[in-house]
Amino acid sequence: MLADLKLAIRLQEIDSRLVDLQREIAALPVHISAIEKKLVSHERKLEADRAALVANQKERKQCEGDIQVQEQKISKLKGQMLEAKTNEQYRAFQSEIEFCETEIRKIEDRILDLMAESEPLDRNMKSAETALRTEKLQVEAEKGRARERTAVDQKSVAELQQERGAIVPKMPASTVQKYERARKSRKGIGVAEVVDGRCTACNMALRLQYFQDLKKDDQILTCESCQRLLYYNPPVTIEDLTGEAAPAVQQ
Repeated sequence: MLADLKLAIRLQEIDSRLVDLQREIAALPVHISAIEKKLVSHERKLEADRAALVANQKERKQCEGDIQVQEQKISKLKGQMLEAKTNEQYRAFQSEIEFCETEIRKIEDRILDLMAESEPLDRNMKSAETALRTEKLQVEAEKGRARERTAVDQKSVAELQQERGAIVPKMPASTVQKYERARKSRKGIGVAEVVDGRCTACNMALRLQYFQDLKKDDQILTCESCQRLLYYNPPVTIEDLTGEAAPAVQQ
């Protein structure tokens, strides 16, 4: 294979790897942002549960205070009832006491409801706190791995760019131009192998004579369809691998 064509193939390998590395480098911050947003949403949910539990406890305390107020009213009304001078006054005090007792029962029912609501809130909050601690550790570990991966990728990018910078000057300017033109217009692929007389990149068959010219390996040819640089690897035979002739087939 021509030396310039080998360099073009290596250039393609480098450019393809650079694209992969740059895509990975760009994707890592997006990944970290996604898991951080997920963590923030869990933190907000936990804060909402805490706020709901605090509100629940506050209302229960208020209810307990309201019961005390009603009990004080009942105590006062009972004292006044003893001083009632008429049956009407007595019945009026008795009616007010019954009203206060009804209010107390309503408040007690509300307290029971609040207690029933607080149990799952408290349980969920404790569970969420434990899960959140674990998730924070996982996020920090993932961020650390992402930083390490990015550093490795950036080092690889620098090394490949350095190698690329050394290869390009060794190639004829016309070959580099053909390669770059094809790579930029053909989704990053500027070199293609020919297999069974077809360009593997665009799958178009080569003219028979053109295919024969490619096999001669004395010039760099481009695909007449997609303009990519072409190369041909002859099939490997047993003779190529062992240096010995293949055994004759027994009739």
